[in-house]
Amino acid sequence: MAVFHDQLNRVISLPAVPKRIISVVPSQTELLFYLGLDTEVIGITKFCIHPEHKFKAVTKVGGTKQLNINQIKAMQPDLIIANKEENERRQIEELIGVCPVWISDIHNLDSALDMIQSVGTLINRGVEAKTLCADILSRFDKLILPILNQRVAYFIWRKPYMVAGRDTFIDSMLQKCGLINASEADRYPEVTAQGLLLAKPDVIFLSSEPYPFRQKHIDEFKEILPNAKVILVDGEMFSWYGSRLLYAPAYFNELMYNVTLN
Repeated sequence: MAVFHDQLNRVISLPAVPKRIISVVPSQTELLFYLGLDTEVIGITKFCIHPEHKFKAVTKVGGTKQLNINQIKAMQPDLIIANKEENERRQIEELIGVCPVWISDIHNLDSALDMIQSVGTLINRGVEAKTLCADILSRFDKLILPILNQRVAYFIWRKPYMVAGRDTFIDSMLQKCGLINASEADRYPEVTAQGLLLAKPDVIFLSSEPYPFRQKHIDEFKEILPNAKVILVDGEMFSWYGSRLLYAPAYFNELMYNVTLN
């Protein structure tokens, strides 16, 4: 019996290397496939869209916050990989009675790298995970961006407006870009047009997920803050904390060039 700890410091006991894994977090699903799992991943969510060929082939077990518990039970997994923020607590507590559930809790790059290494060890891909972490860290170490002292409002939702606040992984990525989060609140607060005016952001980022902001929404925000730079951004680069982190530094370089250019 092997004993592990997840990022909530819960004890996870596994009698053997798991062979029937369900991942209910998109970025961690992509990580599992990146680390070389193929047939072991038997279930994913409808939002686990990377890699595309696996998304098409693997059984879907609902959405991250609307899992099909009965379906998951029937699939008889020997490990479920979840996340404190992205999944519903009540559903995860129910699944803990089905099989071992490893739960991540990500706030910044360090906790993301810890998750990658821990998951790698959990699934007997520790060497591959160590190599991946070193590659990600190397790319971030080479990310040298100017401290712009510009305030940014990072929007994740519309009707009601919601932004990424402090103490979030997105906030830590904004800091990597040399930006200051215009939101003083923690987590994901709602914000009104008046609140946005009071926050006085220099830049507004409209994320591609979870709400799919498009070009047409730029004018909407320009009416509220005509002097702010309004830019569409790839939400996966700011919020996916698995192997997709390999591509974030190059994206941030290009993005910040556009911020300074506009």
